[in-house]
Amino acid sequence: MEEATIMQEKSWSVNVVIDVHESQTRATARLQVAKRPELVGIGMARLNPADSDVPEIGDELATARALADLAHQLIEVTAADIEKVTRAPAHLRA
Repeated sequence: MEEATIMQEKSWSVNVVIDVHESQTRATARLQVAKRPELVGIGMARLNPADSDVPEIGDELATARALADLAHQLIEVTAADIEKVTRAPAHLRA
Protein backbone atom coordinates (compact mmCIF):
# COMPACT_ATOMS: atom_id res chain seq x y z
CA MET A 1 0.00 0.00 0.00
CA GLU A 2 1.31 3.47 -0.93
CA GLU A 3 1.88 6.12 1.70
CA ALA A 4 -0.21 9.24 1.34
CA THR A 5 1.81 12.26 0.34
CA ILE A 6 1.23 15.24 2.58
CA MET A 7 1.39 18.53 0.74
CA GLN A 8 2.36 21.63 2.60
CA GLU A 9 1.35 24.84 0.89
CA LYS A 10 2.88 28.22 1.62
CA SER A 11 2.00 31.62 0.27
CA TRP A 12 4.34 34.57 -0.13
CA SER A 13 3.12 37.94 -1.33
CA VAL A 14 5.06 40.68 -3.04
CA ASN A 15 3.78 44.23 -2.70
CA VAL A 16 4.63 46.52 -5.61
CA VAL A 17 4.29 50.28 -5.30
CA ILE A 18 4.67 52.41 -8.43
CA ASP A 19 5.25 56.14 -8.44
CA VAL A 20 5.83 58.52 -11.33
CA HIS A 21 7.78 61.76 -11.18
CA GLU A 22 8.02 63.78 -14.37
CA SER A 23 9.13 61.25 -17.01
CA GLN A 24 10.49 58.60 -14.61
CA THR A 25 8.58 55.65 -13.21
CA ARG A 26 9.88 53.88 -10.12
CA ALA A 27 8.59 50.54 -8.84
CA THR A 28 9.42 49.16 -5.41
CA ALA A 29 8.78 45.44 -4.86
CA ARG A 30 8.75 44.28 -1.23
CA LEU A 31 8.85 40.68 0.00
CA GLN A 32 8.36 40.03 3.70
CA VAL A 33 8.77 36.43 4.86
CA ALA A 34 8.38 35.42 8.49
CA LYS A 35 11.60 35.49 10.51
CA ARG A 36 13.50 37.13 7.63
CA PRO A 37 14.56 40.68 6.87
CA GLU A 38 12.40 42.31 4.22
CA LEU A 39 13.81 42.21 0.69
CA VAL A 40 13.24 45.27 -1.49
CA GLY A 41 13.73 45.36 -5.26
CA ILE A 42 13.84 48.64 -7.17
CA GLY A 43 13.12 49.18 -10.85
CA MET A 44 13.15 52.33 -12.94
CA ALA A 45 11.81 53.26 -16.36
CA ARG A 46 11.98 56.58 -18.12
CA LEU A 47 10.01 57.93 -21.02
CA ASN A 48 12.07 58.61 -24.09
CA PRO A 49 11.03 62.07 -25.34
CA ALA A 50 10.60 60.62 -28.84
CA ASP A 51 8.11 57.97 -27.62
CA SER A 52 4.37 58.25 -27.02
CA ASP A 53 3.41 58.62 -23.37
CA VAL A 54 1.75 55.31 -22.43
CA PRO A 55 1.91 55.14 -18.62
CA GLU A 56 1.13 51.41 -18.47
CA ILE A 57 4.34 50.62 -20.36
CA GLY A 58 6.46 52.52 -17.84
CA ASP A 59 4.63 50.76 -15.00
CA GLU A 60 5.24 47.35 -16.57
CA LEU A 61 8.91 47.97 -17.29
CA ALA A 62 9.69 49.45 -13.87
CA THR A 63 7.82 46.59 -12.17
CA ALA A 64 9.61 43.95 -14.24
CA ARG A 65 12.95 45.48 -13.28
CA ALA A 66 11.98 45.67 -9.59
CA LEU A 67 10.91 42.01 -9.59
CA ALA A 68 14.15 41.01 -11.36
CA ASP A 69 16.13 42.88 -8.70
CA LEU A 70 14.10 41.18 -5.96
CA ALA A 71 14.64 37.75 -7.55
CA HIS A 72 18.40 38.34 -7.70
CA GLN A 73 18.45 39.26 -4.01
CA LEU A 74 16.42 36.17 -3.10
CA ILE A 75 18.89 33.93 -4.97
CA GLU A 76 21.76 35.57 -3.04
CA VAL A 77 19.97 34.94 0.27
CA THR A 78 19.31 31.33 -0.73
CA ALA A 79 22.96 30.78 -1.68
CA ALA A 80 24.07 32.16 1.69
CA ASP A 81 21.61 29.84 3.47
CA ILE A 82 22.89 26.81 1.53
CA GLU A 83 26.48 27.73 2.38
CA LYS A 84 25.61 27.96 6.10
CA VAL A 85 24.10 24.47 6.03
CA THR A 86 26.62 22.73 3.76
CA ARG A 87 29.73 24.74 4.68
CA ALA A 88 30.57 24.72 0.98
CA PRO A 89 30.19 27.31 -1.77
CA ALA A 90 26.78 27.36 -3.44
CA HIS A 91 26.56 27.90 -7.18
CA LEU A 92 23.08 29.14 -8.08
CA ARG A 93 21.98 30.89 -11.23
CA ALA A 94 18.99 33.09 -11.84
